[in-house]
Parts: sequence; C-alpha cells; structure tokens
Amino acid sequence: MRVEIRPAARLRGTNAVDLLPALGPALDAVIADPEVDLTRLRVTADWVQYRRSFRPPVMLVPSTGGDALELAVDLRRAHDAETTADAVAAAFRAHRNGSGAGAHHTLEEWTPTSRSLIWRFNALYWQHLRAWEEATGHGYESALPGGRSGAREDEPVRAMIKALFAVWDSLAGRRALPEELYVVELGVGNGSQARTWLDAFRELDAEHGHRYYRRLHYLMGDYSPHVLERARAAVAEHAQHVSSLVLDAQRPMTALGFLRFKVFLVYISNVYDNLPTDEIATIGQREHLVQTRAYLDEADAVAIAAGVAATPDALGGLVDKLLQLGPTLLAEAAPGHIPDPAAGVAFWRACWSALRLQERYVPLHGLDTYEIAPGISGELLRPMTATGGDLRLHAANGAAASFADTLPLLHPFGRLQCHDIFITATDQYRTGFRGPGKYDGSVVNWVNGPLLAHIGARMGFDVAFAPFTPSGSNIVTLTADVRD
Repeated sequence: MRVEIRPAARLRGTNAVDLLPALGPALDAVIADPEVDLTRLRVTADWVQYRRSFRPPVMLVPSTGGDALELAVDLRRAHDAETTADAVAAAFRAHRNGSGAGAHHTLEEWTPTSRSLIWRFNALYWQHLRAWEEATGHGYESALPGGRSGAREDEPVRAMIKALFAVWDSLAGRRALPEELYVVELGVGNGSQARTWLDAFRELDAEHGHRYYRRLHYLMGDYSPHVLERARAAVAEHAQHVSSLVLDAQRPMTALGFLRFKVFLVYISNVYDNLPTDEIATIGQREHLVQTRAYLDEADAVAIAAGVAATPDALGGLVDKLLQLGPTLLAEAAPGHIPDPAAGVAFWRACWSALRLQERYVPLHGLDTYEIAPGISGELLRPMTATGGDLRLHAANGAAASFADTLPLLHPFGRLQCHDIFITATDQYRTGFRGPGKYDGSVVNWVNGPLLAHIGARMGFDVAFAPFTPSGSNIVTLTADVRD
C-alpha cells in the first residue's frame, strides 16, 4: 500500500491540516478489510478547496487495465471517524459487487470528462443565467472568491493601454499603423472590465493626444446572450466604439475570422477555467485517461424525485430533457412533473447540487493516440508526464483549442493577455486538488499553463506567466507575443 498526501502547503502553519482524524480512520478501515489487496492499493489524500465539488469525501477509483486501485480521501470533509470508516467499507463493497458508487442512479455512460454531462449543465447555466440569478437572488460573480473576478483592477489596465500606445506610436512613426484599431475581449462578465478599460483608454488618449479613441473598435464576445446584454448596458457610454457577438470561446475564429492578423490586443479573463477538459494520469510509468460517469446518490435521487412527483428511475429522462430544452420549455414538455418555469429552475438547482462523478482510469496506448484538440497531439503533454512519479494533470482541451484558435487573430505587433487560475509548473499538480469544482451553476478547473506555453511556442509565440498584481488571489497573467 502506498499513501500520497498532496496538500503540502496545508501541512504546516497555524491552520495546518490535522491528518489523523480523516486519514487514520480510512487506513484503519482498509487494513481491517481482509479482502483488500494492500499491495495494489494507492491511497491519495487531497484538500478539495471548493465548497461544492463532484467528489464524495471518500471515493474508490479503479483501473480498467487491472492496475492498482486508488482510494481518494478529501481531508476537508472526511473528518468524522465513524462516517469515514463506513464510507471506505461501502466503497470497497460496491467495487466488489460491480456497482462502483454504491446505491446510486447513473445519468450517463462512462466517458472522458470533457464529454461528461457536467459540461451540458455548464452550458445550461450560461444559456439560462437570468433564470438562475432570479431564483438565487444574486449575480454569478458573487459566487467567485471575494465576490468578484480577481482580474478586474484599474492599474494593470492602464499599464496595458500605455504599452498598446507605445506599439501604436512606433507603427505610426513608420506610417504602418492601420486606420482601424481592433481590441477583442473574450468572456466579458458583467461589463465592468470593458467599462474600466474603455474609460481608462479615453482618458489616457486625451492626455496622449494622438486621438486613437476615435479609431478604436472594441469587440466583446461571450457565450451567454444575457451576459452580453448586461455588458452592453455597462459600456453604453462607449456604444459607437463597441460591438458584441455571441461566440464559442473554443472556436473564436468562426465568428472573428474576418479579423485575422488585425487585432492588437485580445483580452481574456476567467474563461479558460470554464472550458471542458480531460485529465491524464501517469500511474506506474503508464499514462491513463480519466473517465467519469455522472450520478446521484440514492438519498438525493429519492428526495429530488419526490419533489417532482416522479420515481428515482425517471430522473435520467427528466435531466436529459432539462439539458436539451432548458427550465422554461421543460415545464411545457413535462407539466405533470414541472408545473411552471420556477419549478424547472428548482429542479435544475437540486440536480446540480447533488450531482457527483464516479471516476476510473483507462490505460492509453501512447500519448500520440490521444488528441487534445483538433491538430494538437497528446504528445505535447510528454514533457510533463515524463517528470517522474505518479501524476494527474489537466489536458486543458477547451483552453488549448481556444488559445490555438485565437492566436491567428493577432496583428504581428499584437498581444494576447489572459488572467486565469493557471498551473505554471508541473509540480503544482503534485501538491493539491485542481478541479473540477463547482462555482454556483458552472464548472471550474485550473488551467494547464505549461501546455499552452508549448502550443504557443510551436505557433511562433513567446508565452510568459506572471502573478497578477495587486490582487492577492490565485490569478496569474499569461501573455503571448509574436516571437521576434
């Protein structure tokens, strides 16, 4: 048996994690079970920092290749000795009888995590954000750490604009500056970032005296029409310089292809962490794909079913209709269960709160057989997986696709700047849980920065990471510039 304790930063200091209350009962329960092959068991202890996640406090992760079993324990929640021991025993019983998660109701078949229905829930959230916010009584940004995006600060914006002016001045001096000056923002939030940027731009331009503001075209792109509507209202004062469009962040060229090689700044904030991703795990020098299967615990399924006058076995069909139609049309399609749109939202929120993921490891026959995104081979993960020892990391499929599809928009003197929760070194994956977690009604994962840097380098860009200042959050700034 091998035990791996990942949250290294939490093991020391005044608020250090007390390992024994969680890990001790789990190990005792394992050792007390004579049917557990201790030579094939890996025990991993994480601190799942999200208040809501898809993991139960104790979870058994098998491998279809017959490799070692993994018992995953969340140190944050598995603190009651009796409950933890019972959960460990139940997990092994379920594994032996083939039910995986024990008494539960599965909502999908095994699939790579990037294709799980959790991402259909994520899309539902952004498509019907207004209904969710009306039901909860607060905006989505209040669910973020500190109640706002960590990347909305004035001084970094002014520094960004001054750097842009320096580039434009240089090009203007050579009579190489285009008449139309394009800036693109992907993921506009409530519009506060765009308003801050445009206000600062107009002010600095007036001081600067080159009248760039009159030539500015600021394009706001987002997946959610409701978010765009709010953002447009926030920047109404700059309306003649602003356009907005609904787009898929994973394929920005579909909507913005007419701007190829014309954009001087692409600004992205807290978008990549909300895009689908798989996880790749190296166990015993062999790469595995993490597959997942969404489910509801029996108790949750019974409670939710009772609330919509259905049987637990009928929930799968209702969830599928919800994800296809949304809460309003669900009330029309299933009036016997969902009498009105408000009941549809209540059903949606109950299912999301209770939603869990089973996990299993499926061996890969080489990273070259795995595709991260169109034209991006899994081999690009090799420098990370070959660093030695067991490792589990994000393939950042959606972020990689978006990044690779956005870089061609940049003018030869353009820049992409992105604020997000980036992993910047492989070892960060060894020292803590990096998602998936739940923010209100959406999904969040840390973003594989070294992978994006590798993709950028192959496309002729220098990619750098720096802590976002003055914020004290986990936000990191990625900057991509055309290589000299």
